[in-house]
Amino acid sequence: MPRSLKSTKMKLPEGVCNCLAVRQAARNLTSIYDQALNPINLRVTQFSILYKLESRGKIRVSELAAILVMDRTTLTRNLRPLERQGFIAHLQREDRREHWVTLTPAGREKFKTAQRYWAKAQNQFEAAFGRRKASHLRETLRSVAGMSRG
Repeated sequence: MPRSLKSTKMKLPEGVCNCLAVRQAARNLTSIYDQALNPINLRVTQFSILYKLESRGKIRVSELAAILVMDRTTLTRNLRPLERQGFIAHLQREDRREHWVTLTPAGREKFKTAQRYWAKAQNQFEAAFGRRKASHLRETLRSVAGMSRG
């Protein structure tokens, strides 16, 4: 163990925790997108699911969870309201251990509508933060999301 981590009385310098910084930024950014999507009763987490389903078509829940870097239980909990509202449907397969989901026609319409509200939040963030910096941020965060957890 590194010498600096041996002491339980160690005081961390302010602002060095990468995880805290990313989580704080994520909460702030989530709030911007949630506010923009609020008029159509959608949260950005739900928008993300609709977006991936729109681009991927039918997909196994476990594969969707991996793409979203989300544990399957959390994803299943997020799918329920979308299913209740008729935006997604579970597909029956021969192998009942595999759970598949897809967008319904109502889900495609909701996604089309939501894109306009999402674009408002996207533009708001990029105008404040800078388009070039936002692009670099996305690239950096995709690298972090793709890192092995080993």
